[in-house]
Amino acid sequence: MDLLEFEAEDLYFQQEDSEEVQALIKYASELYSSGEAELPLLKAFLRAPESLNVLVALNRFYYYQHRLEEALLISERALGLIRSGIEFPDDWRQLQRTHISEAPKDWLTRIRLYLFTLKSIGFLNMRMENLELSRGIFEKLVALDDKDRIGAKALLELVLQRQQVATVA
Repeated sequence: MDLLEFEAEDLYFQQEDSEEVQALIKYASELYSSGEAELPLLKAFLRAPESLNVLVALNRFYYYQHRLEEALLISERALGLIRSGIEFPDDWRQLQRTHISEAPKDWLTRIRLYLFTLKSIGFLNMRMENLELSRGIFEKLVALDDKDRIGAKALLELVLQRQQVATVA
């Protein structure tokens, strides 16, 4: 199944949160430059812990603040939330092409979000020097996505280069 051949349906950002949660996310965006955005984002998270809008906003905040451990925790939570809606295995290592090719077409948007979130987890692990885990994630993504629609091949090559440099040093 080509991961670009789908109708964009059920996009996470089209799912509206309560007005209060939307206002908290908007307020956080106004506070970002002052570094005070975390509190409104956490309040939004407490009010809507399963909102992908909130999780994406928190992830971005932590990532751009170079708080990679927190960004990773949020990405892992998002992955679990997305996974529950598409009946993928609990462990990404058990994911097979058939999970994607045999999935209903209306799940493809969520499947792509899952794969991009897994890529984010691999990237965060790479940044934190968890190169074996990162490599495993990127290898899995490359195996699942032969047309490299998710863009994991270049990241896999980067991890392999970093591992090679680490063994030489």
